[in-house]
This record gives sequence, structure tokens and C-alpha cells, in this order.
Amino acid sequence: MESFHRAADLRARLDHALAGGCRIGFVPTMGALHAGHLRLIERAAQENSFTVVSIYVNPTQFNNPSDLRTYPRQPEKDLALLRSVGCDAVWFPSDDEMYPEGVSSGNFDLGVLDKVIEGHHRPGHFQGVATVVDALFRAVRPHAAYFGEKDFQQVAVIRRMVEVTGHDVEIIACPTVRESDGLALSSRNLRLSPDERPKATMLSKVLFYLRDQGIHESLPNALLEARDIIAQEPEIDLEYLEVVNPVTFERLIEWPAQTEVRACISAHLGDVRLIDNVGIIA
Repeated sequence: MESFHRAADLRARLDHALAGGCRIGFVPTMGALHAGHLRLIERAAQENSFTVVSIYVNPTQFNNPSDLRTYPRQPEKDLALLRSVGCDAVWFPSDDEMYPEGVSSGNFDLGVLDKVIEGHHRPGHFQGVATVVDALFRAVRPHAAYFGEKDFQQVAVIRRMVEVTGHDVEIIACPTVRESDGLALSSRNLRLSPDERPKATMLSKVLFYLRDQGIHESLPNALLEARDIIAQEPEIDLEYLEVVNPVTFERLIEWPAQTEVRACISAHLGDVRLIDNVGIIA
């Protein structure tokens, strides 16, 4: 595995790979890698002949300066994990390369995607995501890029950014990877205390309730029951729990017939903000 810090050096290596007929697969990350990231990288390695992973904690997608400051960083462990899963190149971009004119977000036409659900609760977050992924795509120019469905709305934002910018890249969404107790894997889980960690499973339990049992009730009643369930854990501060159209992210007030919808949740546990979602066939 080769390691790069300068985009020009990575670009030279990728040009050489392309000249040899390679197909480039790309997995953008913010590091603190876990099994969910590794699943993305393994799939990229299976479907492409040269796999690139970037590790960059992007400042413009953080609303809370404390969240940026405390975001887990473990580069040596990350490198060891990358070597184990067939990664060909890892790139550590700098702020100067990502934001040569200063650290600030662009202004992409994301429709309503940056204004609803996550966008509503984290103003500017998705513009920051679109800005950095646009810059990463311009540097790597991959054939395919891989993202996890745990950040389901983020995947939709990236697809929209690709549409409006014209990047020639296939966006591939991969299923959420979970712990055996249902907790969605996230780098932020590293910040949960031993006491908080089992309580965090309440998010997935509520989503699984909606998927498996709530579907047999009216949607308003199912959401009321789900919110009552999560209220049983007083340390969890629920931010939102909604069932939405998986394309428009419009909040739904009744189950549509024979259609897939998405149940989305965000909550704070201590000073850690967690999100999760599941698909439901209504």
C-alpha cells in the first residue's frame, strides 16, 4: 500500500494506473476506521483494480467546534487496517489542498436536501460535505465511489452534487454495518463511555420496532409508541425521529402503500451525537 500527502503525487500514481487500464475505486473517509469502512473498501477492491482511500477530517461539515476538536483520530491504527483489506493507496489531504482559497463551503444547488431532516438540524453541514467531496473527486477522478447507508441523506446529497457538477463517477451506497447488538458502526461510537455504550442501542431498537411492528399501526401511532420507547432511557436526548420519502426526504404522515420509506433518527447521548436509519417496506 502506498501513502500520499500531496495531491500531485497521488495524481501521478493514478495516471500511471489508468495508463495500465486500471479502474479506480474510491472510499472517502474521515479516519477512525471501523468494520463499516472496511466493508466499503473490500467492495471497492472487489469491483475495481486500484482502490484509493482518503483520510481527512473536513472542518466545513462540523456545526459544533467541540465536535470537530474531539473527533477521533487514529492514523497509525487506520494504516494497519487499510493494509489488511487490499487498499492500494491512502491519501491524507491537507486543509491547504482541499481549501486553497481558505476554509469555507461552496454553494451547491442541493434542492431541499440540505434543508430537511439532518439539513434542518445541522445548517451548512451538507454544503460542507458537498464541497469536500467535490474537491476529492476532482483530485482522484474515480470511476466509482463508495459510501455507507448509515449516512443515508448524505449519500443523496453526494448524488445531487455529482448531478449538478457533472462528475463522471458512479456513486455506490452500501448497507449499514452493525454490531451484534444492533448499534450502527460509527467513528463517534469511540467517544461513548462504557456506561453509555449499551444505552446507544436504543436508537436501533426504536428503528427496528418501526420496521417490524410499527408498520402494522397507523404511522402517527407508531411514531408515538417509538418515541415513548426511547423516552424510557432518560440519558438519551432525542433530536428527531421521522419516517420520510427516501428520495425527497419529505416527512410522511401515513404509510404509503407498497413503497419503501426510510425511518431516520438522531439523538444525543452525553456529548455524542448519533444518527441511524432503516429502510421499511410499507
